[in-house]
Formats: sequence, C-alpha cells, structure tokens
Amino acid sequence: MAFTRELIKNIAICGHGGTGKTSLVEYILFNGGVIQKPEPVEKGQTISDFTEEEINKKISIHTSLEHVEWKGKKINFLDTPGASDFVGEVIAALRAAESALVLIGADAGVQIETVKLWRRLNKRKMPRFVFVNKLEKEHASFQKSIDDLNDKFKTTFIPLSIPVGEGNDYRGIIDILNEKAYLEPKDGNEAKATDIPEDLKETFQEYRQQLIEAAAEGDDALMEKYFEEETLSRDEIIRGLTVALGENKLVPLFAGSVLLNSGIKTLLDALSEISPSPEGEVVATDPDGKEVKVTFDEGEPFASFVFKTTIDQFTGKISMIKVISGSISPDTEILNVNSNKKEKISKVYQPQGKKLEEVDKLSAGDIGCFVKLASVNTNDSLCSPERPVKFPPLDIPQPVHSVAISAKSKKDEDKLNQMLQRAMEEDLTFKLSYNKETKETVISGMGEQHISIILEKIKEKQKIDIETRIPKVAYRETITAPSGAEYLHKKQTGGHGQYAKVVLEIAPLPRGEKFKFVNAIFGGAISKGYIPGVEKGILEGMESGILAGYPIVDIEAKVVDGKEHPVDSSELAFKLAAREALRLAVEKAKPVLLEPIMNLSVFVEDQYLGDVLSDLSSRRGKVLGQEPIGGGIQEIKAQVPQAELLRYSIDLRSITSGTASFEMEFSHYSPITGKIAEDVIKAAKAEKENE
Repeated sequence: MAFTRELIKNIAICGHGGTGKTSLVEYILFNGGVIQKPEPVEKGQTISDFTEEEINKKISIHTSLEHVEWKGKKINFLDTPGASDFVGEVIAALRAAESALVLIGADAGVQIETVKLWRRLNKRKMPRFVFVNKLEKEHASFQKSIDDLNDKFKTTFIPLSIPVGEGNDYRGIIDILNEKAYLEPKDGNEAKATDIPEDLKETFQEYRQQLIEAAAEGDDALMEKYFEEETLSRDEIIRGLTVALGENKLVPLFAGSVLLNSGIKTLLDALSEISPSPEGEVVATDPDGKEVKVTFDEGEPFASFVFKTTIDQFTGKISMIKVISGSISPDTEILNVNSNKKEKISKVYQPQGKKLEEVDKLSAGDIGCFVKLASVNTNDSLCSPERPVKFPPLDIPQPVHSVAISAKSKKDEDKLNQMLQRAMEEDLTFKLSYNKETKETVISGMGEQHISIILEKIKEKQKIDIETRIPKVAYRETITAPSGAEYLHKKQTGGHGQYAKVVLEIAPLPRGEKFKFVNAIFGGAISKGYIPGVEKGILEGMESGILAGYPIVDIEAKVVDGKEHPVDSSELAFKLAAREALRLAVEKAKPVLLEPIMNLSVFVEDQYLGDVLSDLSSRRGKVLGQEPIGGGIQEIKAQVPQAELLRYSIDLRSITSGTASFEMEFSHYSPITGKIAEDVIKAAKAEKENE
C-alpha cells in the first residue's frame, strides 16, 4: 500500500551511544506487529543492526531504515549510530527525516554526543522529541533528566508522559495527553490502560496544565479559547502542539523503559499524531544552475535525492532515496542529473532492516531504495527526464584521523585499492587519496574506530594483510628574501646543440598566493616562443625544493634577460636553463620550510578543559578562544600544526576518557625554523638516501 504524503512520518532516532536506540526500534517493530519477538542487542539478531561488523561489535555503525503502520500512518524510522566516528550516518538520516527522536538515559542524563547532535538539529531547525529511557535503572531520575535538558538546551520541554516510580520501584507511565496510566503487570503481559493512581493525581494535573498552556501558546485562536475556558479539548491540544513543534517553540518529552516495553505505545501514538509530515518546498537547481523550488506533491514530476549508498555482497549496490516530488513505480526510466545518465528502474523497494520489500510505488515524502544502478552514488539527484533538478549535497564534515596504508604483498595492492574505493562509495566521511609528494596512499576517517572497522572488514572478507603507519606531512618550502641568478645552458652534440641563457629575479609572495610569473624581457633578448619554456622550467624547478625536496610555493619569478642562439636554441633548452637559474636564485633567497597549520575545534566537558588546553599548548597550538555551547561542554578553537595532530584522535580520547571530540580543516602554511626544521630536513635527506 502506497501512503500519501500527509500520512507519512520520517523520524531519525538519535542520541549518544548506549541510550537504547536500536532496542527502541526493535520494540517499536514488535508493538507494530512487524516482528513476533524483540531481540536483545547482545544476541546480534536485531532488525536494525544486521551487518557483520555491527553484530560483532554490538554497536550501531550504519543508519538503517525500518517502518511501521500505526493508527493509519506510515512511520519510517532511521536508526542512527551514537558514536562520533559515524556522524556521517547521522547527517544522512537527518537529511531524509522531518523530525528527530532523541534518546537520553535517565541514569546518565545528557551526554556529549547529544549536545553536538542538538547543535546539528538547531542548525537544520528540525523539530524534535525526547524519550527519557532506562527509568528502571539504578540511580535513574526523571526530574534530574528534565533539569539536565533544561540546563543544557535552554528550551521548553513538555512531558507527554511521566514515570510511575523510578529505579527498582519503576512500575510504568502516565499518559498525560490521554489521561491514563499504563502500569506494568507482574506477569509480563502487555500493560493495559488504567485510571491514574490517587497518589499521583496532583502531579498529573500539574503536568496536564503545563501541556494545555504550551498547546495554547502554539495558536492564537487556542490561546483565546484557553483564556475564556481555562482548558482545551484533546484535538485542540494536538493542534496546538503540532504548530508549536513545527516552529520549534517546544520539545515534547516522553518517559519509559524500552527493555520493559513501557511507554512505547504512548510515544508511537504521539508521533503518529503530532510529528510533521513531509511538506513545503525543497531548494534545488535546474540545468542552467538557477534556483528552483520542488514541492512535496505527488502530482509533480518525479524527483528524489540519494542520501545513502550501501553495497551488499548478494544484492549489489543499494541506493537509498528520499522522494521529494511525484512518485516512482517499477519499469520506469529516470535521469541521474549528476551524471546525465538514464537508468531503468525495474523494481522499487522499501527496506525493513536488511530485508528489501518490493512495493508498487513510492510517493512524494516517502523513503525507499533502488538496486544495481551503476551510475548512481550518494548525493545524486534522480528525476523524471522531463524535469531534471539537482538537490544540494550532504554537508559532510572533514575527516579527522588519517593513516598511510599499503598491502604487505604487492599482488594485493589492486584488490585493496578496489575495496577502499568501495568503502568510500558507501561512506562519504571516509576518504582515500594518493599523496604524490610523500608517495603514500592515505585513508582518512572520523576516528580510529571508524578506520579500524573498515580495515577489519577488508582483511576478513578479502584475506589481505594490510600495513598501516602514521602518514608523512606534506611540507612546503619558500623564500624569505629577493634574489637573482643567471644560468647558461650550453650543450653541443653532433648536429644541433642546445643553447639558452636565462636571467631570473625572484621575490617572496604573501602566504597562499603560490606562484606569479612575470615576463620582463625587453628588446627581444628571448623570443616570445621560448617564454613558455622558461615558465615550464621554473614550475618544474619548484616541484622539489632546496632544503628537503618539498615543493616551493609563494614565489614571484621574473625573467629579466637572456640570450638565444639562432640554430641551437629551443623551448627545451630554455626550460632547462630556467630550472637551474631558479635553483641558484632560491639558494641565495634565504629559503625556509613551511608546515601545514590546521583549524581545530575541540568539544570537551568542563572537567577536562584544563587538560586539553595544556595538551594543545604542548603541541605548539595557538588557542584562538573558547566558548560554552551548553550542557557543560566547551568548544575550543585553535590553530595547530598538522604534524602535531597525526594521533590526536587517539590522544584526545585518552585525555578525556573518550568523551571529547574534534573537527579540523586546513588553514594555511606557516614557516618553521630551528630544531624542528632541522629534524624534518634530516629525515627527508635520510629517506632520499634509502630510496
């Protein structure tokens, strides 16, 4: 059955690792009649954690899609990982969803990944719900959880359910909206709706009043009615909450215990009624690059966005899509706007974990997938050929941890490279590159765990022995003073010889300007036809510097004079002469080494702030500032040499007991002198001797 847009709900389930996201999905599917029995994560048989690496590690690594039909609505749930190493999966899920369900543990409160997630949701202005899980745990506290949320996020949290008891005394929940209690029976059967216990009626009334007031504030007409009658009907509360949620004026909050199957039906009831359906417009561009707006409307031509790619050993490439407009049925031809290639869609699927269910149609607002589309990758826009539009790509953060990699056996190099390319296709936060300067293949990801899981999978599947090491830093060289030199290239062989004289002047350029060539020849000392050869020679000479063989940058080279021979001169001769003239000039221009400097943002709990600042200082870091971002989390902004950050993801984890995380990107190159420069030069020369 294909659901229309207003009956579809797309919800990303997010939160810090270990808050119970995967278990919640399992119990949602159980309550929705999709599965007969919920499986514990420890057994490795849950619907949403189905890959080998997830089963072995007992953590979520990939975003998976599940769905239930609940009270006439289709709810798509995107179960996301909680570890910062897999943030790319969360970003993809948020792109496909209209709202987020954030889990926190009543025993642990708000943790650092939840704080970072909240910032991401704020940036997207995404409506969200909070489910306070684990109320049956020792030290669980619903009120402390609410206080923690209020303290960290400074927003209005409105409980729609509250617990009856906590810790060992936990007995169930009270549904504030429907004015019923759901107490867990001792025999393990499903909790039935009962009257609210007498001793909790006063507490219930307080929360009920809070709920009505919050709903009234969502709509002017409701506010007027509330002032007149001091109450609202259930339908009016739903209407007010829906408006306020859509405008991010409040966050509905729920209590429960996933493992006791408590509070989940109340959660599902509310999600089906007040979570937003896909609506409005999505910004895209047409083939001319002009901005267009695509509406969530089944009557429009088909347009969709590929937000995730997985490669299954049996099914092949699976392209997960969010349908923005129109609908798609089997045996339809579509256009991949990014590659300008047409693809035939033979079958249309919606995933239920690893199981792909064939469907007759996917309509605007829904999520599903296609298989075996060779030209299709994550970030592609798949459309009806009659209206090609391109949607913006995912906003993926830069990788923060890199290793140089090679196969122990040369015969495995091609196979290793193929598998790394495949991993990069599936995961946009994983990068593979070859550094010509350092002659290394380098892979980069969001952390040590991220990279190790990818490499373990390749080792096990392909039986390849892999060697990893800390990557070399791509240094640069530059000059700090102007100078000049001339060089005569003269070579006589039988027949035509080689003759060219070049006089160069060089000067330093501001950092980042790379290279400027000036032809200052007057009077025809060097013919115009040979000038390109002079420039090529200079550029070739810049490829390997004087000090340690690193490329020379930020230099102006001016050819001021020269001499040619009517027979023996050639472009090649002038290229060779210019290269040598540059070398002589650089030697006299006080050359220095440059090292790459990174912009670093570290997210750290207050208790570790001093340790992290001290560590950054020891890494030659320059702290630019720090600011609290809520929840007892500080963001430190700094600039640090790349050479000092090669193991930072590992070291930061150690310093902060695994709670901190960071983001970084290249900033600029900066000179280094003294012992640090001497050590780099010495190491470079030693490596050349060993080659």
